[in-house]
Amino acid sequence: MSDTALRHPPSETTSLIERHWHELASRRRGQTFLALVLVATFTAGSLWFANETNAGKFWDRLPYLADFVGDLVPRDAWEPVRALFDLPSPYYDGSQKYDYPEGRFYVTQTLYVPQYVEKIVETVNIAIFSTGVGFCLGFALCFFAARNMMPNTYVRGAVRRFMEILRAFPEVVIAGFCLAILSLGPVPAIIALSVHTTGALGKMFFEVVENADMRPDEGLRAVGATWLERVWFGMVPQVMPNFVSYFLLRLEINVRASTIIGAVGGGGIGELLRLSIGQGHPAKTLAIVFLLFCTIIAVDQFSAWLRRKLVGEQSFRAVA
Repeated sequence: MSDTALRHPPSETTSLIERHWHELASRRRGQTFLALVLVATFTAGSLWFANETNAGKFWDRLPYLADFVGDLVPRDAWEPVRALFDLPSPYYDGSQKYDYPEGRFYVTQTLYVPQYVEKIVETVNIAIFSTGVGFCLGFALCFFAARNMMPNTYVRGAVRRFMEILRAFPEVVIAGFCLAILSLGPVPAIIALSVHTTGALGKMFFEVVENADMRPDEGLRAVGATWLERVWFGMVPQVMPNFVSYFLLRLEINVRASTIIGAVGGGGIGELLRLSIGQGHPAKTLAIVFLLFCTIIAVDQFSAWLRRKLVGEQSFRAVA
Protein backbone atom coordinates (compact mmCIF):
# COMPACT_ATOMS: atom_id res chain seq x y z
CA MET A 1 0.00 0.00 0.00
CA SER A 2 1.40 3.35 -1.01
CA ASP A 3 2.02 6.29 1.32
CA THR A 4 -0.69 8.24 -0.47
CA ALA A 5 -3.26 5.66 0.44
CA LEU A 6 -2.24 5.79 4.10
CA ARG A 7 -2.77 9.52 4.34
CA HIS A 8 -6.09 10.63 5.79
CA PRO A 9 -7.81 13.71 4.43
CA PRO A 10 -7.97 16.55 6.94
CA SER A 11 -11.03 16.42 9.12
CA GLU A 12 -13.54 19.24 9.37
CA THR A 13 -12.22 20.21 12.81
CA THR A 14 -8.64 20.42 11.52
CA SER A 15 -9.72 22.59 8.60
CA LEU A 16 -11.66 24.86 10.95
CA ILE A 17 -8.66 25.25 13.27
CA GLU A 18 -6.34 25.97 10.34
CA ARG A 19 -8.72 28.54 8.88
CA HIS A 20 -9.12 30.20 12.27
CA TRP A 21 -5.32 30.31 12.71
CA HIS A 22 -4.89 32.02 9.32
CA GLU A 23 -7.55 34.56 10.26
CA LEU A 24 -5.76 35.33 13.54
CA ALA A 25 -2.39 35.64 11.78
CA SER A 26 -3.87 37.97 9.16
CA ARG A 27 -5.52 40.07 11.87
CA ARG A 28 -2.27 40.22 13.85
CA ARG A 29 -0.35 41.40 10.76
CA GLY A 30 -2.93 44.12 10.19
CA GLN A 31 -2.74 45.25 13.80
CA THR A 32 1.06 45.33 13.68
CA PHE A 33 1.03 47.39 10.48
CA LEU A 34 -1.51 49.81 11.96
CA ALA A 35 0.59 50.16 15.12
CA LEU A 36 3.71 50.93 13.06
CA VAL A 37 1.81 53.57 11.07
CA LEU A 38 0.54 55.17 14.29
CA VAL A 39 4.02 55.18 15.86
CA ALA A 40 5.56 56.70 12.71
CA THR A 41 2.82 59.35 12.56
CA PHE A 42 3.19 60.18 16.25
CA THR A 43 6.99 60.40 15.93
CA ALA A 44 6.80 62.66 12.88
CA GLY A 45 4.21 64.86 14.58
CA SER A 46 6.32 65.10 17.74
CA LEU A 47 9.39 66.11 15.74
CA TRP A 48 7.39 68.73 13.84
CA PHE A 49 5.90 70.14 17.04
CA ALA A 50 9.31 70.23 18.75
CA ASN A 51 10.82 71.96 15.72
CA GLU A 52 8.03 74.57 15.60
CA THR A 53 8.18 75.35 19.32
CA ASN A 54 11.98 75.34 19.52
CA ALA A 55 13.42 78.83 19.08
CA GLY A 56 16.61 77.38 17.65
CA LYS A 57 14.78 75.47 14.91
CA PHE A 58 16.20 71.95 15.00
CA TRP A 59 16.15 71.36 11.24
CA ASP A 60 17.56 74.81 10.51
CA ARG A 61 20.48 74.19 12.86
CA LEU A 62 21.17 70.66 11.66
CA PRO A 63 23.63 71.75 8.90
CA TYR A 64 25.84 73.26 11.60
CA LEU A 65 26.60 69.73 12.81
CA ALA A 66 29.32 69.45 10.17
CA ASP A 67 30.83 72.73 11.38
CA PHE A 68 30.87 71.45 14.96
CA VAL A 69 32.60 68.22 13.93
CA GLY A 70 35.08 70.23 11.88
CA ASP A 71 35.90 72.41 14.88
CA LEU A 72 36.85 69.28 16.83
CA VAL A 73 39.68 68.45 14.42
CA PRO A 74 42.99 69.41 16.12
CA ARG A 75 45.81 71.21 14.32
CA ASP A 76 47.94 68.06 14.35
CA ALA A 77 47.58 64.47 15.53
CA TRP A 78 49.75 65.00 18.63
CA GLU A 79 47.69 67.85 20.08
CA PRO A 80 45.27 65.54 21.99
CA VAL A 81 48.29 63.70 23.44
CA ARG A 82 49.80 66.99 24.62
CA ALA A 83 46.47 68.00 26.11
CA LEU A 84 46.07 64.63 27.84
CA PHE A 85 49.46 64.77 29.56
CA ASP A 86 49.59 68.57 30.08
CA LEU A 87 52.57 68.99 27.75
CA PRO A 88 53.46 72.39 26.21
CA SER A 89 51.94 73.06 22.80
CA PRO A 90 53.93 74.60 19.91
CA TYR A 91 50.78 76.57 19.04
CA TYR A 92 50.55 78.32 22.41
CA ASP A 93 49.47 81.92 21.82
CA GLY A 94 48.76 83.05 25.37
CA SER A 95 45.15 81.79 25.38
CA GLN A 96 43.69 78.89 27.38
CA LYS A 97 43.03 76.97 24.18
CA TYR A 98 46.65 75.77 24.01
CA ASP A 99 47.71 76.31 27.63
CA TYR A 100 47.83 72.63 28.60
CA PRO A 101 50.34 72.82 31.52
CA GLU A 102 47.99 75.20 33.38
CA GLY A 103 45.99 72.34 34.91
CA ARG A 104 48.90 70.30 36.28
CA PHE A 105 48.53 68.93 39.81
CA TYR A 106 52.03 69.00 41.29
CA VAL A 107 52.89 66.28 43.81
CA THR A 108 56.41 67.64 44.25
CA GLN A 109 58.25 70.52 42.61
CA THR A 110 58.93 68.42 39.51
CA LEU A 111 56.50 65.47 39.69
CA TYR A 112 52.94 66.22 38.59
CA VAL A 113 49.73 64.40 37.76
CA PRO A 114 47.98 65.49 34.53
CA GLN A 115 44.75 67.34 35.18
CA TYR A 116 42.56 64.96 33.21
CA VAL A 117 44.06 61.88 34.85
CA GLU A 118 43.35 63.41 38.27
CA LYS A 119 39.75 64.16 37.26
CA ILE A 120 39.08 60.73 35.77
CA VAL A 121 40.36 59.17 39.00
CA GLU A 122 37.94 61.41 40.89
CA THR A 123 35.11 60.31 38.60
CA VAL A 124 35.91 56.63 39.12
CA ASN A 125 36.20 57.17 42.89
CA ILE A 126 32.76 58.79 42.94
CA ALA A 127 31.34 55.79 41.07
CA ILE A 128 33.07 53.20 43.29
CA PHE A 129 32.10 54.85 46.57
CA SER A 130 28.50 55.43 45.46
CA THR A 131 28.13 51.87 44.21
CA GLY A 132 29.56 50.55 47.47
CA VAL A 133 27.09 52.56 49.53
CA GLY A 134 24.21 51.47 47.30
CA PHE A 135 25.35 47.84 47.53
CA CYS A 136 25.41 47.88 51.34
CA LEU A 137 22.02 49.58 51.67
CA GLY A 138 20.43 47.45 48.95
CA PHE A 139 21.82 44.32 50.62
CA ALA A 140 20.32 45.37 53.96
CA LEU A 141 16.89 46.12 52.45
CA CYS A 142 16.45 43.29 49.95
CA PHE A 143 15.71 40.55 52.48
CA PHE A 144 12.88 42.63 53.97
CA ALA A 145 11.38 43.01 50.48
CA ALA A 146 11.61 39.34 49.42
CA ARG A 147 8.36 37.40 49.65
CA ASN A 148 10.03 34.17 50.76
CA MET A 149 11.99 35.83 53.60
CA MET A 150 9.55 38.46 54.89
CA PRO A 151 6.00 37.10 55.38
CA ASN A 152 4.75 40.40 56.84
CA THR A 153 3.04 42.11 53.91
CA TYR A 154 3.14 45.56 55.53
CA VAL A 155 6.90 45.49 56.07
CA ARG A 156 7.51 44.01 52.64
CA GLY A 157 5.27 46.55 50.94
CA ALA A 158 6.80 49.49 52.81
CA VAL A 159 10.35 48.47 51.88
CA ARG A 160 9.42 47.94 48.23
CA ARG A 161 7.69 51.33 48.00
CA PHE A 162 10.71 52.96 49.63
CA MET A 163 13.06 51.44 47.05
CA GLU A 164 10.70 52.51 44.26
CA ILE A 165 10.90 56.10 45.51
CA LEU A 166 14.71 55.93 45.60
CA ARG A 167 14.98 54.84 41.97
CA ALA A 168 12.03 56.88 40.67
CA PHE A 169 14.12 59.99 39.97
CA PRO A 170 17.15 59.96 37.62
CA GLU A 171 20.55 60.63 39.13
CA VAL A 172 20.78 64.03 37.44
CA VAL A 173 17.52 65.20 39.04
CA ILE A 174 18.66 64.10 42.51
CA ALA A 175 22.03 65.75 41.89
CA GLY A 176 20.25 68.98 40.95
CA PHE A 177 18.52 69.12 44.33
CA CYS A 178 21.75 68.26 46.14
CA LEU A 179 23.71 70.89 44.20
CA ALA A 180 21.15 73.53 45.16
CA ILE A 181 21.63 72.63 48.83
CA LEU A 182 25.31 71.65 49.06
CA SER A 183 26.80 73.71 46.20
CA LEU A 184 29.27 72.35 43.63
CA GLY A 185 31.57 69.40 44.22
CA PRO A 186 31.66 65.60 44.31
CA VAL A 187 29.49 65.23 47.44
CA PRO A 188 26.17 65.92 45.62
CA ALA A 189 27.20 63.41 42.93
CA ILE A 190 27.96 60.77 45.57
CA ILE A 191 24.60 61.31 47.28
CA ALA A 192 22.66 61.21 44.00
CA LEU A 193 24.33 58.05 42.75
CA SER A 194 24.09 56.33 46.14
CA VAL A 195 20.35 57.02 46.42
CA HIS A 196 19.52 55.76 42.94
CA THR A 197 21.88 52.77 43.22
CA THR A 198 20.26 51.70 46.50
CA GLY A 199 16.84 51.54 44.85
CA ALA A 200 18.08 49.83 41.69
CA LEU A 201 20.26 47.21 43.38
CA GLY A 202 17.68 46.60 46.10
CA LYS A 203 15.12 45.58 43.48
CA MET A 204 17.58 43.31 41.67
CA PHE A 205 18.71 41.76 44.95
CA PHE A 206 15.26 40.88 46.31
CA GLU A 207 14.31 39.28 42.98
CA VAL A 208 17.43 37.10 43.26
CA VAL A 209 16.48 36.18 46.83
CA GLU A 210 12.94 35.24 45.79
CA ASN A 211 14.33 32.82 43.18
CA ALA A 212 16.83 31.18 45.54
CA ASP A 213 16.60 27.56 46.68
CA MET A 214 14.58 27.41 49.91
CA ARG A 215 15.78 24.00 51.09
CA PRO A 216 18.71 25.40 53.14
CA ASP A 217 16.29 27.87 54.75
CA GLU A 218 13.85 25.08 55.57
CA GLY A 219 16.61 23.05 57.19
CA LEU A 220 17.75 25.99 59.31
CA ARG A 221 14.19 26.73 60.32
CA ALA A 222 13.72 23.09 61.36
CA VAL A 223 16.62 23.31 63.83
CA GLY A 224 15.33 26.55 65.34
CA ALA A 225 17.54 29.13 63.61
CA THR A 226 16.63 32.79 63.97
CA TRP A 227 15.63 34.97 61.02
CA LEU A 228 19.10 36.55 60.83
CA GLU A 229 20.77 33.12 60.94
CA ARG A 230 18.52 31.89 58.13
CA VAL A 231 19.46 34.93 56.05
CA TRP A 232 23.19 34.75 56.74
CA PHE A 233 23.72 31.00 56.47
CA GLY A 234 20.86 29.94 54.19
CA MET A 235 20.54 32.79 51.69
CA VAL A 236 23.74 34.83 51.52
CA PRO A 237 26.00 31.97 50.27
CA GLN A 238 23.55 31.31 47.42
CA VAL A 239 22.89 34.86 46.28
CA MET A 240 26.25 36.55 46.86
CA PRO A 241 27.75 35.68 43.41
CA ASN A 242 24.73 37.26 41.71
CA PHE A 243 24.90 40.23 44.07
CA VAL A 244 28.53 40.85 43.16
CA SER A 245 27.72 40.51 39.46
CA TYR A 246 24.99 43.15 39.76
CA PHE A 247 27.38 45.33 41.77
CA LEU A 248 29.92 45.25 38.95
CA LEU A 249 27.24 45.96 36.36
CA ARG A 250 26.05 48.94 38.38
CA LEU A 251 29.64 50.16 38.73
CA GLU A 252 29.94 50.41 34.94
CA ILE A 253 26.68 52.38 34.81
CA ASN A 254 27.76 54.72 37.61
CA VAL A 255 31.07 55.56 35.92
CA ARG A 256 29.11 56.94 32.98
CA ALA A 257 26.50 58.55 35.23
CA SER A 258 29.14 60.30 37.34
CA THR A 259 30.52 61.85 34.14
CA ILE A 260 27.08 63.22 33.26
CA ILE A 261 26.53 64.56 36.78
CA GLY A 262 29.98 66.16 36.63
CA ALA A 263 28.86 68.14 33.59
CA VAL A 264 26.24 69.89 35.76
CA GLY A 265 28.68 70.67 38.57
CA GLY A 266 29.07 67.36 40.37
CA GLY A 267 32.86 67.17 40.15
CA GLY A 268 35.01 64.82 38.12
CA ILE A 269 35.90 64.97 34.47
CA GLY A 270 32.39 65.77 33.23
CA GLU A 271 32.74 69.44 34.14
CA LEU A 272 36.00 69.73 32.18
CA LEU A 273 34.36 68.05 29.18
CA ARG A 274 31.49 70.55 29.23
CA LEU A 275 33.89 73.49 29.50
CA SER A 276 36.18 72.27 26.72
CA ILE A 277 33.24 71.78 24.34
CA GLY A 278 31.69 75.12 25.23
CA GLN A 279 34.97 77.02 24.84
CA GLY A 280 35.86 75.33 21.55
CA HIS A 281 39.03 73.52 22.62
CA PRO A 282 39.29 70.56 20.20
CA ALA A 283 42.43 68.90 21.56
CA LYS A 284 41.17 69.00 25.15
CA THR A 285 37.78 67.61 24.11
CA LEU A 286 39.30 64.71 22.18
CA ALA A 287 41.71 63.97 25.04
CA ILE A 288 38.85 63.75 27.55
CA VAL A 289 36.69 61.61 25.25
CA PHE A 290 39.61 59.24 24.62
CA LEU A 291 40.34 58.99 28.35
CA LEU A 292 36.68 58.28 29.13
CA PHE A 293 36.56 55.63 26.41
CA CYS A 294 39.65 53.86 27.77
CA THR A 295 38.37 54.07 31.36
CA ILE A 296 34.98 52.56 30.56
CA ILE A 297 36.60 49.74 28.57
CA ALA A 298 39.00 49.07 31.45
CA VAL A 299 36.15 48.96 33.98
CA ASP A 300 34.15 46.66 31.70
CA GLN A 301 37.06 44.25 31.20
CA PHE A 302 37.87 44.20 34.91
CA SER A 303 34.21 43.50 35.73
CA ALA A 304 34.08 40.63 33.23
CA TRP A 305 37.31 39.14 34.61
CA LEU A 306 36.10 39.36 38.20
CA ARG A 307 32.72 37.84 37.34
CA ARG A 308 34.48 34.90 35.71
CA LYS A 309 36.57 34.38 38.83
CA LEU A 310 33.53 34.51 41.12
CA VAL A 311 31.04 32.51 39.06
CA GLY A 312 33.46 30.17 37.29
CA GLU A 313 34.79 29.84 33.76
CA GLN A 314 32.40 26.98 32.95
CA SER A 315 29.40 29.32 33.29
CA PHE A 316 30.69 31.43 30.39
CA ARG A 317 31.52 28.62 27.98
CA ALA A 318 29.18 28.00 25.08
CA VAL A 319 27.25 24.76 25.22
CA ALA A 320 28.47 22.37 22.54
